[in-house]
Amino acid sequence: MSNEMYQKLAQSLIDGDPDACVELTQQALAAGIEPMAIIREGLMVGMNVVGEKFGSGEYFLPDLIIAADGMQQAMALLDPELTARRQQVESAGTVVIGTVKGDIHEIGKSLVGTMLSANGFKVHDLGVDVPNEKFIDKVKETGANLLGLSALLTTTMTMQKQVVEALQQAGLRGQVKVMVGGAPVTRSWAEEIGADGYAEDAMSAVALARKLVS
Repeated sequence: MSNEMYQKLAQSLIDGDPDACVELTQQALAAGIEPMAIIREGLMVGMNVVGEKFGSGEYFLPDLIIAADGMQQAMALLDPELTARRQQVESAGTVVIGTVKGDIHEIGKSLVGTMLSANGFKVHDLGVDVPNEKFIDKVKETGANLLGLSALLTTTMTMQKQVVEALQQAGLRGQVKVMVGGAPVTRSWAEEIGADGYAEDAMSAVALARKLVS
């Protein structure tokens, strides 16, 4: 029974059917399947396939967003069950993410946040137009080991540099790996400002995040 259920769960994400994903998650819980198994054997398997298809160009951004939405809705059902069993999905790391000050681009940054949380990271999304000190305060408060800075304008890219400098001044640079992204951002820019990595899209951000915290 459970094997078939895991396959159906994974398939609901691959097919981009969040409603089916939620319904199957409820059915799996009702059938007494462990929440952790639902995540590992069903949901994560599906998300990985979606990620691969997106990486190879077979799927596009909307496919990714729909799958991530299904995953998030399923996790909303599973979280209370995990808490009741005093279980925690082993967190891959804690990420503070946001779009830098002066920049109000939301979609790319939100997608990275969603994909990271679907892949087991604890994500604190500060939104857009985030002042430098807010990034610093949140890293302090959460003990985050990753910081994601998004900038979609050439004029706001310099803010990424300022945040890296502010981290150094606050004595937090050793604690946190910094990822930068956004349309005008390049690998050489990341190196120039002393960031730890650059990701060009949501899937490569997840791969980079895993690499940086491992």
